[in-house]
Amino acid sequence: MIRAVVFDVGECLVDETREYGTWADWLGVPRHTFHAMFGAVIAQGRDYREVFQEFRPGFDLYAERDKRAAAGQPEHFGEEDLYRDVRDALRTLRADGLWLAIAGNQTVRAGRILRELFTQDVDLIGTSDDWGASKPDAAFFERVAAAVPAEPGEILYVGDRVDNDLAPATAAGMRTALVRRGPWATIQWDNEDARRLPTFRVESLLELSPRVGWFNERGR
Repeated sequence: MIRAVVFDVGECLVDETREYGTWADWLGVPRHTFHAMFGAVIAQGRDYREVFQEFRPGFDLYAERDKRAAAGQPEHFGEEDLYRDVRDALRTLRADGLWLAIAGNQTVRAGRILRELFTQDVDLIGTSDDWGASKPDAAFFERVAAAVPAEPGEILYVGDRVDNDLAPATAAGMRTALVRRGPWATIQWDNEDARRLPTFRVESLLELSPRVGWFNERGR
């Protein structure tokens, strides 16, 4: 049975369109050009951080985050950046009696924002900066497994990326769900692993409650 659901953050709960737009502005690159390069890098199977290198070789993402903060332009997301189905999906899954968590590759600052937004909605919020381990490393999913009061096979990890979310979560013995939104899921949706790995493939987080219910009723 699935007893716990753990959500990724970017392009799962949070629409990052605005945030990546601000990065284009920071780099002095037209937004449509930045987004086109972003999609090309993903389609080539490269690390998304290489996008910044294309426009500014030697770009240090962490150092630039600090510069943005010092300039009064820190990373930010809020209620208006959440996908529309998020609140109702969390409410329904909690009513179903499932243990809920949020765990993704996020900074300490992002972790604080997540706690302001979701403390009343989930049982745990963990970030890569909090844990000193980031996806897709196995250590990240070991931290998830240690924090969740369920066996790995009873945990459903929900994400938008095959490479960063589904593959390592599956390797850790977890169930997975791929949500089709954002650049990664859109580009990866029809590849072999995107069809083979996930327990569920969904267009909306609202599909999770009935799908988990059906799965648990079948007992496998």
